[in-house]
Amino acid sequence: MSTSAPIPTPSGSPARLLRVAIIGAGPAGVYAADLLTKSKPVETGLLEVRIDLFDRYPAPYGLIRYGVAPDHPRIKGIVDALHKVLDRGGIRFFGNVDYGTDITLEDLQAHYDAVIFATGAILDADLNIPGIELEGSFGGADFVSWYDGHPDVDRTWPLEAKEIAVIGNGNVALDIARMLTKQADDLLTTEIPDNVYEGLRASPVTDVHVFGRRGPAQVKFTPLELRELSHSRDVDIVLYPEDFAFDAASEQQIAANNQTRTMVKTFTNWLVEDEPTGATRRLHLHFLHTPVEVLGPDGRVTGIRFERNELDGSGHAKGTGEFSDYPVQAVYRAVGYFGSPLQGLAFDHSRGVLPNEGGRVLGADGQRVPGLYTTGWIKRGPVGLIGHTKGDASETIECLLADSSSLLHDSPSRGEDMERLLKARSLEYTTWEGWQRLDAHEKLLGENNVSTVDGRPVLRERIKVGSREEMVHVSGRLGLPHAM
Repeated sequence: MSTSAPIPTPSGSPARLLRVAIIGAGPAGVYAADLLTKSKPVETGLLEVRIDLFDRYPAPYGLIRYGVAPDHPRIKGIVDALHKVLDRGGIRFFGNVDYGTDITLEDLQAHYDAVIFATGAILDADLNIPGIELEGSFGGADFVSWYDGHPDVDRTWPLEAKEIAVIGNGNVALDIARMLTKQADDLLTTEIPDNVYEGLRASPVTDVHVFGRRGPAQVKFTPLELRELSHSRDVDIVLYPEDFAFDAASEQQIAANNQTRTMVKTFTNWLVEDEPTGATRRLHLHFLHTPVEVLGPDGRVTGIRFERNELDGSGHAKGTGEFSDYPVQAVYRAVGYFGSPLQGLAFDHSRGVLPNEGGRVLGADGQRVPGLYTTGWIKRGPVGLIGHTKGDASETIECLLADSSSLLHDSPSRGEDMERLLKARSLEYTTWEGWQRLDAHEKLLGENNVSTVDGRPVLRERIKVGSREEMVHVSGRLGLPHAM
């Protein structure tokens, strides 16, 4: 980060210096930093902003690195955009620093004028039905963390089931189902970690069933996710005619919404045209099913029971009193993410968010806490796509800038000794330059590991390092020039 003298304003007086800490280096945190550095007061020289970006992981990018399937085509574009923001200078990155343990709210308030919390939501939302605690029942977020090489999860995963149920009708549910059914060799061109490739290659799975509570017109995934299902080799997609009942609200949604119309058309085309090919794996899409119990009399999953639903005319589902059991040996719940409480801050335990007004953090008494802000999923809950995250960040930054006059402190050294504090606590933090070393290392691992599939060489994009210790070690290695 630049340590140059304060830039002069048009009147010749020094620009006001605003020091900001952002907790969380995923899209929400990076977008907030980007908008803050591009804000009008900064561009006109009225305000100089210095930003420190903290993350509990040694690498940046948050959910984009650890929450999106490795074969997802939109990863590269998002990562490239985030990289450009952090690579242009003016933002310091401190990775492998955990808020609440390594640094506290008191530390941040002593070193910065404002703090933005962008910690996201990484926990699985609860599904409170009998049997959900049985062996063989998993949280979808935990499985995503495993196949994305998350540094804090075990390197192994119990892929022993032949028949699997995935509960949920969002993008994460489809990602999980696709990863479970996809041939592991077809993932070698991605950044999949070696342990994940070996685990998926040995999986005995034959059938994965995805269950949604409402109908085909109410699904929460996108056309892109749906199209990706059809690209999986040696996988048949199976649909059921009895699930394709549309009420008045569904018909209106299909007529009014291009995305809904596209997905329903894709579903109905598959239903009419697709014939079984004899593939070794099948991905079943079920609608109008509500899970009521995970079955397993001996403590291990042997099946799952659903109540059949029907649409009520408004697009919502109601039970019919008809129940069906499906034999499965594993259940993955993908019914949403949930945020985690943060040290020193009030927390809305019902929604999994920080109480806030437009991004201004509220205390337990409902009053604004000066200098504290939030953005992303920890602000609004785990809904929406990248576009919503940008809108969130814009609202929060507008509030912060509106408050800036009351936030500024006179101390010229405020924030300057944060790195000294981290060193004094013997914290093995990583930097942006360190991430560049790790990034180059992972790409080199891929280049040096050419696999052979069906007699042809397959070039690997990268091999992701999953061990936190190895990530820190590689990040601290000398070798690449500094970019800032």
